[in-house]
Amino acid sequence: MRIELTLDCCDLERTATFWRAALALDVDGEFDGRFIALSGQGVTLTLQRVPEGKTVKNRMHLDLLVDHLLEEVHRLEQLGATRVTPVAREEFGQAWFVLADPDGNEFCVAREPTRT
Repeated sequence: MRIELTLDCCDLERTATFWRAALALDVDGEFDGRFIALSGQGVTLTLQRVPEGKTVKNRMHLDLLVDHLLEEVHRLEQLGATRVTPVAREEFGQAWFVLADPDGNEFCVAREPTRT
């Protein structure tokens, strides 16, 4: 079994450009101007063009686990992400920011937890 994540977006090209750079993925395929599949590092992220914009909270979101939280947030902002939470949230010893991609899809950037 293989898992593929699909993310709805209005601006397919802009969103693909963001996620390609954010996750260092390659374009795996483009289909009828409606889908762009990005893959690499064992992940497939398919972007799907939809006519409506995001209006409610995502039911599922991506968590990007990183070693250097603030540096990664700044890098993603340079690529076009915006902060949804202006300061890091902290709970259960974990710190994270909520960001949105250029199409408004929310995702979290969290410090990689230390494993014991």
